[in-house]
Amino acid sequence: MGKNKLKGFLPVIIFFIALNGFFISGKNMLNRWGVDQEVVIYGNLLLFLLTLFSWLLAQSGLKNPNPHAFIRSVYMSVMLKLFVCMIAAFIYIAINKSGLNKPGLFTCMGLYLVYTFLEVSLLMKVLKEKKNA
Repeated sequence: MGKNKLKGFLPVIIFFIALNGFFISGKNMLNRWGVDQEVVIYGNLLLFLLTLFSWLLAQSGLKNPNPHAFIRSVYMSVMLKLFVCMIAAFIYIAINKSGLNKPGLFTCMGLYLVYTFLEVSLLMKVLKEKKNA
């Protein structure tokens, strides 16, 4: 990954590291709230990787002189992230029918929104900085 791409993605990386630090160090607090630590750590990792892939797709779309290529890459990344998260949730629900951790699942849903908001706000910032946007 290039230096410029990493610089723009840095807030997401910091957010991911801070959240994992909280999830690892706050195991007792998560247990009091009824949140399974493994569910939120794996959910956070999945969302981070999907956001990274989505960011890279958007960056490649920005390099293309055709503005429709950027729009297609953003739509594709949003749909991919949504469907992968839905499939992961369905797999988790199917495997853990009796021991389903709803607070952990709802936490991951909230994290999905936060990662999506972060990605969109960073893309808007990159678009404003781009001279021909």
